[in-house]
Amino acid sequence: MTQSKGKTKLKSDARPSGHGVRVVRIDAEGAGQRVDNLLLRELKGVPRSRVYSMLRKGEVRVNGGRIRASHRLDAGDEVRLPPWRGSDAGAAMAAPSSSLSGRLIAGILYDDRDLLVMDKPSGLAVHGGSGIHLGLVEALRQLRPEFAKLELVHRIDRDTSGVVLLAKRRSVLRVLHTVLRERLANKRYLALVEGEWPGHLQQLDAPLERYLGGNGERFVRVSGSGKPSLTRVRVMRRLVGATLIEASPETGRTHQIRVHLAAAGHPILGDPKYADAPALSRHAAMGVARLCLHAASIEVPDWSGQGEVRSFEAPLPEDMASVIASLVEPGA
Repeated sequence: MTQSKGKTKLKSDARPSGHGVRVVRIDAEGAGQRVDNLLLRELKGVPRSRVYSMLRKGEVRVNGGRIRASHRLDAGDEVRLPPWRGSDAGAAMAAPSSSLSGRLIAGILYDDRDLLVMDKPSGLAVHGGSGIHLGLVEALRQLRPEFAKLELVHRIDRDTSGVVLLAKRRSVLRVLHTVLRERLANKRYLALVEGEWPGHLQQLDAPLERYLGGNGERFVRVSGSGKPSLTRVRVMRRLVGATLIEASPETGRTHQIRVHLAAAGHPILGDPKYADAPALSRHAAMGVARLCLHAASIEVPDWSGQGEVRSFEAPLPEDMASVIASLVEPGA
């Protein structure tokens, strides 16, 4: 069976019935994608944890060989998708509530044939999986038929609000992934941090490494054995007991901004991972009810190759704005 251009092609001898073995042949449009992303799209309903378990155990083969989740596929590659039981899929994907649907429609910042740009609300993961039955991508795919093939260009944390890019076409996804990989995108975040940020501290250059906590939860820490990581910081406004800063990550490490700011002694208000319990108590007393980190804007080269820079911005959410207003020095 062969699908139309722009879609993944199956081998002519594949018999994708039920949940048996399938072999997917990658066409030119599908080249360059990571194998884990292919699986997440092809094995609808299978939890992300199960997909990555398949990869670790070698159940997924590319041209007959084992591969890592980060392996990028070439045109002509044949990917063996393993059989899976209906129980692997768990409960059916939840449908977005009317409230969430309304928030997402209101959060559309840009929409054309190539790209959807969203203002993601805090508390919504970008992807379902690992106990999360509905993420941004899954909710959007259910909202409109033209969103059915959306793929994430990049990620932001579940508790972070703000700009997220989603590609509608594989070719656009490849271009923007290259843009991110070559560090040609400019991202700007706004963060409320505890205390008075030192004016001279404008660059945070500390290597970061991921590790598992005692309960199996993933964390990130500053470590000499970690990967090089750089965040630029600029003070935007000084408040009572806090500082509003602009953070621009030059590298794209997991939790980079959160860890760099906490390691500098100024954790983000409401950070459940990297602020300690006494700090979180102080933050709650300040009226903080969320992680005060917002992806305010992103600039990327035009994906059509026109040489222009495209910029997308998300306004500061009301909950963060209200905290800022409550911390303004009287008479300021």
